[in-house]
Amino acid sequence: MTTRRALVVRGGWEGHSPVEATELFIPYLRENGFEVTVSDTTESYLDLDGVDLVLQCVTMSEIEPEHFKGLDAAIRKGTGFAGWHGGICDSFRNNADYSFVTGGQFISHPHGFTDYRVDIVPEQTGHPIVEGIKHFDVHTEQYYVHYDPTNTVLATTTFRSHPDFPWIEGAVMPAVWTRTWGAGKVFVCTVGHKLDDLEVPEVRTIIERGLLWASK
Repeated sequence: MTTRRALVVRGGWEGHSPVEATELFIPYLRENGFEVTVSDTTESYLDLDGVDLVLQCVTMSEIEPEHFKGLDAAIRKGTGFAGWHGGICDSFRNNADYSFVTGGQFISHPHGFTDYRVDIVPEQTGHPIVEGIKHFDVHTEQYYVHYDPTNTVLATTTFRSHPDFPWIEGAVMPAVWTRTWGAGKVFVCTVGHKLDDLEVPEVRTIIERGLLWASK
């Protein structure tokens, strides 16, 4: 079997435990035939030749223009790009083009830590990332995002009203989505603020499947 190559890039805000969180998935990647390299800098985006999958967990932070160009070019050529929560959709706020690649940007989590349900989109129940899952409940941050209408939304979450933002009542936001960027595939899951979020069976399964789906 041909070995695939995965690059794990982690860093940024430590509140999302980038090292510990990505360590939960590195064994899974290795079990599925990936040679895994770990980097703590986006400088690694300058040379992505032969990389089949980039798993990124870098919240906020900044990215050098040349580093972004390297990532953008690699995804367009077929390298997969995947991640969860702020590690992928709250990264590099100084670069609007980055959000164009990911298809979404974190805006707020109005209720802080809260109980909410994630519902699989009925039309997507046969998608390999969410097959066999109908819905699941979590207690964590519920991401309100600005998102690209060209995304393929696999799962959603519905917001209840908030005293400061009453207009969000009933707002349906994507919680899991995919998209293509050139020849590359992008996978995003907005659940995953804390380590035990990533141990919820449905969340863990969706992310694992998403990593494999996105890979070249």
